[in-house]
Amino acid sequence: MNTILALVDFSDVTDAVVEQAASMAKGLEAEVVILHVAEPDPDFVGYEAGPQTVRNTMAEHFRDEHRSLRHLEDKVKAQGVAVTGLLVQGPTVEKCLAEAARLQPLVMVIGSHGHGLLRDLLVGSVTEGVLRKAACPVLVVPVRAWE
Repeated sequence: MNTILALVDFSDVTDAVVEQAASMAKGLEAEVVILHVAEPDPDFVGYEAGPQTVRNTMAEHFRDEHRSLRHLEDKVKAQGVAVTGLLVQGPTVEKCLAEAARLQPLVMVIGSHGHGLLRDLLVGSVTEGVLRKAACPVLVVPVRAWE
């Protein structure tokens, strides 16, 4: 089955990204895979897995992200589109590209926050990183178009 890969970060543009992916999937009779990349575990000097309070906080954060992902899946299913949610952990751009290589989607759909050139130069942009290295078409949904 053909796949549309929706890359989400649970920001203001997430609903628009998922809606665009679902709309495209209907027309192409494709499945939507909603991918969220969680932050990697923090590194702690002298601790194997970090203090217990940090582990508990991270676990709760992952549960919240998992619930949010299931909510997005339910929205897409309600439109009659096959959907799978995928939550992975690690460096965001690298994980997005690795999952795209594995899934071989027709297109990736990603949001653009429009933070500005200076911020992107200083801290980088996930959208730009995906655009530079993607092996398939990428549709960028600007946050301002959905405000």
